Amino acid sequence: MDKIMFFVLPLIAVALVMSPVFVALYRKSKGKKVNAKRAVITNIASFFGVLLMTTLLPFTGAFAETADAVNAAGAFTDSGIKYLAAALSTGVGSIAAGIAVGAAAPAAIGAISENEKVFSKALIFVALGEGVAIYGLLISILILFG
Repeated sequence: MDKIMFFVLPLIAVALVMSPVFVALYRKSKGKKVNAKRAVITNIASFFGVLLMTTLLPFTGAFAETADAVNAAGAFTDSGIKYLAAALSTGVGSIAAGIAVGAAAPAAIGAISENEKVFSKALIFVALGEGVAIYGLLISILILFG
């Protein structure tokens, strides 16, 4: 039973997270109006709900068979939190870099098309946005190996 739940629970979690996207795609295929903003907000909310559930569920001891298993599971929380922090620093840094480059690159292309002399300045601003992802990666490396 535990082996089945080991495979079924992640599939349920993925289905819950992706369900707003599937609903939006289904509505679009039927020719109905799709509120993309609502679909994205629902997707993000369901993602963090599943993340919260999978983070807090092991602390309840719901899947432990004995008290020794609960104590053994609690011993690994420090390394788990370390990996979670490393993943968050890389993920949030990459998302922020994507937002920064997404705003700076079109502006840089527009400025270069008007005046070719601003190429080096525009390139610096785009590279500064990409640097945020490198800082996030550096922080995650320091968390994991520091």
